[in-house]
Amino acid sequence: MIRFFLLLLLPIFLNANLTYVFNHNKEVALLESFDIDASFLYDPIMNQMKAQKLNIDKNQHFFKAMDEAYTFIPSIKSILTKHGVPAEFLYLAMAESNFSTRAYSPKRASGLWQFMPATGKLYGLKIDEYVDERRDLIKSTEAAAKYLSHLHKRFGKWYLAAIAYNCGGGRLNQAIKRAGSDDLAVLLDPKKKYIPRESRFYIRKIVALAMIGYDEQFLMSSEYEHLLNRANAYSISTVQLSRGDSIKRLSKMVGIPLNELKKLNRQLKYDFVPPYASTYDIYIPYIKLNEFKQKYKSEPMKNIYKVHVVTKGDNLSAIGAKYGVSYKVIKDFNNLKSYRLSLKQRLVIPIETSNKNKKVTSQHYYMVKAGDTLESISKAYRVSVQSIKLQNHLNSSFIKVGDRLKINE
Repeated sequence: MIRFFLLLLLPIFLNANLTYVFNHNKEVALLESFDIDASFLYDPIMNQMKAQKLNIDKNQHFFKAMDEAYTFIPSIKSILTKHGVPAEFLYLAMAESNFSTRAYSPKRASGLWQFMPATGKLYGLKIDEYVDERRDLIKSTEAAAKYLSHLHKRFGKWYLAAIAYNCGGGRLNQAIKRAGSDDLAVLLDPKKKYIPRESRFYIRKIVALAMIGYDEQFLMSSEYEHLLNRANAYSISTVQLSRGDSIKRLSKMVGIPLNELKKLNRQLKYDFVPPYASTYDIYIPYIKLNEFKQKYKSEPMKNIYKVHVVTKGDNLSAIGAKYGVSYKVIKDFNNLKSYRLSLKQRLVIPIETSNKNKKVTSQHYYMVKAGDTLESISKAYRVSVQSIKLQNHLNSSFIKVGDRLKINE
């Protein structure tokens, strides 16, 4: 009888052992992709992090982050691989931002890969009044891959590239010199503190997240089993919109929910693409690509969009006069509830292209001559008397020879 039960249990034991060996080999391979020794599997702090995140009941952050990024994870992995960066560095982005393109830190780091403004610009990301490409999921990943490749060439090991990404290459270089070694176990010494505490936890967090992501048994036991079936092909496509075009128009034309379009295109600060480029990259779900090709037609830009930063003395009438646009249009376009403005407030000004030959942004100073009146000056510059008064804070029409008047045409 005992022999009978042992025969029944044998397949279960064998299967459990095979599963353990399989998972162990996967974890060792994962560590090798970071150039980390297999002994790191027994690091207590890393295993504690992993255990905390494996507790499904207490921690849903991992699953929510993976589910949110489900659409664009294949694109990120493909870009990393293209630049020779291990696909496992996907989890560096998760550690940085939880895969949120809207992530913003108190230190002014932004986007999926948490680039600082200077580093982002160094790696070709545009940051201006219209876009912040640190939030561009494709362009920021290209920049991160180039940066990580540079760090790997500098330090020679991928775990060092990850640490340098967190604390900076200069600080890591000093730590290696102090330690007399670039061995991970040495650098993580909590007593010597060669690298900052944040960085000591950072590399462990990336490894712990990657191990969970590669744990098929764990994912199959959750409601997020579909995460195992991520396609290797691109799930999003890049298309070009003509300058100044609105993504709201694209949403209606191609039948993509506006919220979904905005989620894929957080790099846009407004509803429209920059007016200074002939075309601009926009991301749409791959399944909508054929529909886009069939339905999308670029049309002549109806408006040139300018961003006006409110300064002392500004009001809607004066701003409207400056750009040749009705103050009511500015109020409606910016969804203003009142006519009151605040300093440094940003207003988007839609200037009709029919007015493009007018010097709407030119600023002139006119020196009052004998015989001049506000009426004669207003006719000469095609600016209303009221506009000149507002721009120069005049309470009456009285002017005298030698007065210097600001005139925005």
